[in-house]
Order: sequence, then C-alpha cells, then structure tokens
Amino acid sequence: MQDTPVKLSQSQLSALGARLPVPTYPREALPPSILHIGVGGFHRAHQCVYLDDLKHLHPTPEWAIWGVGLLPHDARIRDALNRQDGLYLVVEREGTEDRPRVIGSIGQMLFAPENREAVLNRFAAPETRIVSLTITEGGYYVNQGTGQFDAEHPDIQRDLANPRAPTCSFGYLAEALDRRRQRGLAPFTLQSCDNLQNNGEVLKRMLTAFAELRDPSLANWISEHVAFPNSMVDRITPATTDEHRALVRDKFGVADECPVVCEPFKQWVIEDHFTLGRPRWEEAGAQITTDVLPYEKMKLRLLNAGHQAICYIGMLLGYQYAHEAATDPEIRKVLRRMMDVDVTPLLPAVPGIDLDQYKDTLIARFSNSAVRDQLIRIGTEGSARIPKFVLPSILEQLDRGGSISDLAFTVASWFRYLAGQDDAGRELPIIDPFAERLQTVARTGGKDPTRLLALAEFFGDRLPRDPAFTRKVQSTLASFYEQGARATLARQAEQQFA
Repeated sequence: MQDTPVKLSQSQLSALGARLPVPTYPREALPPSILHIGVGGFHRAHQCVYLDDLKHLHPTPEWAIWGVGLLPHDARIRDALNRQDGLYLVVEREGTEDRPRVIGSIGQMLFAPENREAVLNRFAAPETRIVSLTITEGGYYVNQGTGQFDAEHPDIQRDLANPRAPTCSFGYLAEALDRRRQRGLAPFTLQSCDNLQNNGEVLKRMLTAFAELRDPSLANWISEHVAFPNSMVDRITPATTDEHRALVRDKFGVADECPVVCEPFKQWVIEDHFTLGRPRWEEAGAQITTDVLPYEKMKLRLLNAGHQAICYIGMLLGYQYAHEAATDPEIRKVLRRMMDVDVTPLLPAVPGIDLDQYKDTLIARFSNSAVRDQLIRIGTEGSARIPKFVLPSILEQLDRGGSISDLAFTVASWFRYLAGQDDAGRELPIIDPFAERLQTVARTGGKDPTRLLALAEFFGDRLPRDPAFTRKVQSTLASFYEQGARATLARQAEQQFA
C-alpha cells in the first residue's frame, strides 16, 4: 500500500481498482433523473448502493442521483462530494471483516441556500423523474399528538408568506410542482425513504395540506396527479466520524472526506407506483410489491422501537454504543420480551418473513460490535421517534387489553434521559428540535411524568388519561430517580413492577 493515500476522484478510479471494487460503468454524464433531498449517511449506504449495483448490471445512462441540500449544514457534504466527483466509499463491517467499495451513482450535489433558483429549475426540469427524500421522521411537519399537519410551524409560516422563495422541503416541493404544472409538465414521483408507517401516504397528506394553504388549485393537482409510493428502508448506518475516515485512509489507502460505514444487511421494499418510470431496483435486490404496510409495520415496531428500547436505558447506564447495550443481559431480556409480548401480537403476516428469525437477526444486528453505532444517534429526535415507533403499539395494545409493560418502560427511560444526566452525574446530550422545552419539563416534573405526558403534541389526549399506561410510566420513572437505572432495569427484567 502507498504511503500517501490516494485522493478519491474519477481520475484515480483505475488506480484504485487494483485494491478495491470501483464503478466500472460510464460516469461522464450522469443525468439528474433522481433528485434526492437529504444526502446523509443512510442514503449513501442504501439507495445509492442499490442504484450502483443496478448500474453495474445494466450500465444504462438513464438513471442517476443528484443530491440536494436544503439546510446550511449540507454545505459540508456538498463540498466533499463535489471535490470527489460524487464518489465515496461504503465499508460493510461485521466481526473482523471489512468490505470496502467505491460508490459512483451520485452525479452532483446541489446546495439550495446559495442558489435557490438553480435548485428549483432542476426540480422543474423535464429530466427530473423522481424526487426522493430522507429528511428524518421530524421533517414531515406532523403534529405528533393529533397526526395532523403542523401549519403553525415557523418553517411553514415563512414559506407560505414567501411561496416563490422557499426555504424548507415542503416549500421547495410545492414551488417546483407548481412550476411543472404551469409549464404543462407531468409531475415527478415523490418517494419518501424515511422511517414512517405509510411514508408515501404521510408525505402526500402533509404536502397536500401545505399546498391547500398556499393555493387550493395546486393542492387538487397534486392530489390527482402526483404519485407517492410507500416504501420500507433498512440498514444500520452510524454517522460518519474521523475514525471512519482514518479507517479508509490507513487500511485501504484512500483519502475520502465522506465515507460511510454500515452493516452488511440491507432491505428496501417499494410500492410499484411511479408516474415517469423507475429504475429496475428489483434486479439489485429490492422487493417490489403492491402492499408495503406489513413490512413497514414489522420494521418500525420491532427494529426502530427496539432501538428506542435500548438507547435511553443504555445511555443512562453509561454505555456509548448500541452493541454494548444490546449485549447487556438485562437490556437484552427486556428487548426480546418487548418484541415477543408487546409487539408481535399486533403484526400481520409478512410475506416471506419468519418473525422469530427476523427478531433473532435484529438482536444479532444490534450486537454487531464492528459497526460501533452510537446510542446518541439512535436517540436523536426522540420527540419524533417515540410517537412514531413506540406509542402506536401501546395504543393498539390498550385497545385489545394486551401487554404494554416493556413499551411503557421505554417511555419512562426516555423521560429519565431527558433530565440530561445519568446516575453518575455525567451529561447526556439531547439532540432534538424540542430539547430545551423537553428538558425543562423533565427537570421540573422529576419523578412525576404528568407534565411530560401533558404535552399533547407528542402524546395526544388519550394516553395521559389511561390509568394502565400512566401507572406503569409513573412507577418506573419514580424508580429511576429513587433506585437508579441499574436497579430499575433489573426490576423490569424480572417484571417486578405493578
């Protein structure tokens, strides 16, 4: 290996091809047929990999991805990708094995804060056939308590007041679709790749509600003509760190500003509903179906809720990584029982999936120490994730008189985490758009969860009045404060709560 790492670029691919897999398809003119909003690590480890696989099978120039950054912090990934001609490494890690490859399915990266019109024109161009999104669960402007569109959000109010000069995702999408409508162009397909049940339907409902406030005729056109396919996406992908950059530099001899490290497993289930065509993702391993819901519900209620179940209690115990929490015997016991008793009875049959085997695989994936997935990443934006991944199962179980014990324990562990310190007094970082408010309420309420449960935008109006739920959360939270995290977990593992 060279002493000086090779700087990743198109001109260096032939040299790099001797030591690791690189794109072998033509990359001279990658078209902007797919625009993707939110080019984070997950997108680069997931959708981009599927398209890279497909382009190796069929080196057609028809499909490629152009990234779109709408937020100021997207400048960093814009600069990194554009300096590297859209190339970056994905390293799959499991055990002691690292499998690197260079991904080439991204053509360019656009940055809206510096050139709004260029981005809008690209959205409105005939070549744009799909606009996909990974904007996190909190990016859809849903009031978690009511499930309705949050029309009072400052982003929404700002873009309604300035519809031709948008700043948020919904503002850009509405303006772009309106331009296509005015020009007589067919709309692009809007494809959500976020962890939301019925993510395409949620996107349609929220974007249409926004458009209704802006221009009812645009809302009608979107409702009648725009396709919003549902999808389920899955791959555990930690945030890129300097440690990852050092790995690809020292082990593979590549200077890459934005590598992605992830697990080997990946899954993509897609509803086949596209207005202007789509890549043949099924040839790259995606599952194409007419009904994504069983897969979505299984993944959100088991994997995503499982992550919530281990991350807050894990951080309270002083763990940093997911594998540390997942291999703690008491956390593992609570996690598996939550999956088996609190969640599995709610799941429909999933075609081609053995649920027991799926749960075994999930725990093995959580326990993959090579990935080093940080608990703080999993616990980011709990105000969006708890309502989407945990509370729906609680509500369904209350309706049917089923168990909510371990799900309610997860809610209580989030409440204790929101106080901002563990039992040893170590600071717990809270990354959440509502962090200041949640922390203030959590500290004011202490071991009494009443004030947190009264936040209707997260809990609605039913759960705070349900005695079975509130009693379990209250007794668990009190134990966290009085007995500590380890003793409370031990009691939960042995089901010693009322």
